[in-house]
Amino acid sequence: MGKLIGSWSFYKKTLMIAIPVMVQNLITNFVALIDNIMVGQVGTEQMSGVAIVNQLFFVYNLTIFGAISGAGIFCAQFFGKGDIEGVRNTFRFKILTVSVLTGIGIAVFLLFGDNLITMYLHDAEEGIDLAATFEYAKRYMLIMLIGLVPFSFEQAYSSTLREGEIATPPMAAGIVAVVVNTVLNYLLIFGIGIFPELGVEGAAIATVISRFIQVTIVILWTHTHSNRLAFVRGLYKSFRVPKELVSRITVKGLIPLMANECLWSAGVSALVQNYSLRGIDVVAGLNIANTVINLFNVMFIAFGSGVSVVIGQMLGANELKRAKESAPKLIFFSAMLCVVVGGIMACFSGLFPLAYNTSENVRSLASVFILISAVLMPVHGALHCTYFTLRSGGKTLITFLFDCGFSWGVSVPLAFCLANFTDMGIIPLYLCCQSVEAVKCVIGLILIKKGIWLSNIVSDKNEAKVIDN
Repeated sequence: MGKLIGSWSFYKKTLMIAIPVMVQNLITNFVALIDNIMVGQVGTEQMSGVAIVNQLFFVYNLTIFGAISGAGIFCAQFFGKGDIEGVRNTFRFKILTVSVLTGIGIAVFLLFGDNLITMYLHDAEEGIDLAATFEYAKRYMLIMLIGLVPFSFEQAYSSTLREGEIATPPMAAGIVAVVVNTVLNYLLIFGIGIFPELGVEGAAIATVISRFIQVTIVILWTHTHSNRLAFVRGLYKSFRVPKELVSRITVKGLIPLMANECLWSAGVSALVQNYSLRGIDVVAGLNIANTVINLFNVMFIAFGSGVSVVIGQMLGANELKRAKESAPKLIFFSAMLCVVVGGIMACFSGLFPLAYNTSENVRSLASVFILISAVLMPVHGALHCTYFTLRSGGKTLITFLFDCGFSWGVSVPLAFCLANFTDMGIIPLYLCCQSVEAVKCVIGLILIKKGIWLSNIVSDKNEAKVIDN
């Protein structure tokens, strides 16, 4: 057990990065829960329409995350090395990349949004109006497209700050944004006082406004603290990024990680689409469940972000042996935290759905989905940290095969076969598709033990330095 448990001082650095991210994500997801309940009070069709669009935007969000993460591997190691020009060029790469991707994303949703929404609309036992659900989804989507621009820029700035071990400003900006979002949601969804009653459109407007406020705060803080963040000096005097660095980021990080996040998130959406074959009420139940699940998942998601920075900086500083010893301890710590958090979530699995103005069947489905996720949370916690550890050493092809390859090679085909060629109910179907992640976790732990991820990708000779097992 000594190899799996470290001292408090060992965990402190990771937690110092993870806790602000955790707080920000906790508040964001708690507000998302409140927002979801507000929309759910308006009607099941409205709630389902918003859920479908958010599932589609999930693919865009993860594509942006993958793009900046590809550059972020280098950014964290440049910070560890003390290479300010390297950080500056990496940030410029992020800005240029998210700008292009956002333009493409907007075009895709405008051209194909209707068809994408329709994929999730199937008859339900509860008699939900599919035409109304489609109309609400489309209205919500068109407004939310405006918010893609501030979202992408905020992600570029905040990720760079965290890679430099500065996590509090993004957290503060996130807190302000969610407060604004919550207040505006209440005013615009229900039409309080002088404000019009806009329903799902009001929810979208509130989100877009809050995103502009969030990105403004992060950008202003970053550029007024150049004494701490030397890379912002002269940042926009040029958008030139050395070709050699562009090539390394693109091959090592951008292509495999962006493809991984895009295809993995598309895989998650494909899972939901297969689940939806059991009826639109399943989509409504998953919407409730996922909002609650995301609230509890912030712990291991934030801890994974901390792990990627800490391990990445160790690798950038050529502390390869220390990184190899630290990784298993951090993964084990995450899994143990998930045992506690998952237990708490299981205890309250039947209470959260009661807050929604929907059918008893939808509430019942949501409760069971939450309970299954609670039981499997330790697996997901270990899996998440394993993924970020593998990624921190620049082994992005391995992470692509490990994450996206497993999703499309195992999880999605399993869901497709069970949903289309059997009469299996949604509960056992969902359980089977979620449980198979345990196999993926075992594979990840084997890769961690082998140490194939241990490399410095920002060394002067641009060569990976790998130590023996």
